[in-house]
Amino acid sequence: MQLGQTNRTKRILLRRLKESWQWWLLLLPAFVYVCIFAYGPMYGLQIAFRNYRPRQGITGSAWVGLEHFIRFFNYPNFLKMLRNTLTITLYSLATFPCAILFALMLNEVYQVKLKKSMQMITYAPHFMSEVVVCSLVWMMLDRANGPINNLIAALGGERIAFMTDPASFPSIYVWSGVWQNLGWDSILYISALASISPEIVEAAKIDGANRLQIIRHVNIPGILPTIAITFIMRTGGLLSVGHTKIFLLQNDLNLDASQVISTYVYNIGLVDGQYSYSTAIGLFNNLANILVLLLANKIVKKATDTGLF
Repeated sequence: MQLGQTNRTKRILLRRLKESWQWWLLLLPAFVYVCIFAYGPMYGLQIAFRNYRPRQGITGSAWVGLEHFIRFFNYPNFLKMLRNTLTITLYSLATFPCAILFALMLNEVYQVKLKKSMQMITYAPHFMSEVVVCSLVWMMLDRANGPINNLIAALGGERIAFMTDPASFPSIYVWSGVWQNLGWDSILYISALASISPEIVEAAKIDGANRLQIIRHVNIPGILPTIAITFIMRTGGLLSVGHTKIFLLQNDLNLDASQVISTYVYNIGLVDGQYSYSTAIGLFNNLANILVLLLANKIVKKATDTGLF
């Protein structure tokens, strides 16, 4: 009986495949891309447990088990790097509502020209390279000639060396990122707001709801699934900070706050050539992110009935 059921299932799958082979053909390039660039490199993860030597190859290198992980945990600056990484990522996560608030604000603008102008102005920084953005940050915060310090001096204050102050580094990194990506991150929420039925909004107005009440009881619940999914995805990168922007804003005087896991991996992996050690750190980083993602998904799903899985 089970064999008959299996054959029947196969026939159904084959029939569906024949009926929609065009869709499977369109999916094929993406499937091949993911296999080659996402799953293929997983074979190389074993060098995190080996003393990798390029001449010996992956399988020819000596097996060392968890030696590289223990070395990383015993590294003198491990806790400081972990603290700096979490400080920046949690700070960035705290700015998550900014894009939502901006989308809700734009949704309340009924003048088409003004709305499009605001969108264009806020979208533009996203298309700047990180080099340009960091150059602008250095220029704006320059102690001698920066506009912000010139304004502070004009108001009778003392000039501040923002870029060499470790305490200022997380704020500089995070808020420059908010400025760069605010408009782009709000696109998803603006689209979700556009999908809310106008009839529901009109019904709320007839019931006497003002604009703030409509936002609270109609708009926010309408985009709550989108907020939940994007929040879960953001938490999945809790220990991931891009090293490029960090390097561009980093100097010898702010290293106490700007030395994070990603910059350490770059230095020991690409600069010093310690491939096994850097792979072990990257694997630890990704496993921690996966655990945080699963935890966030469970919590958000219980709170909103919406999750990734």
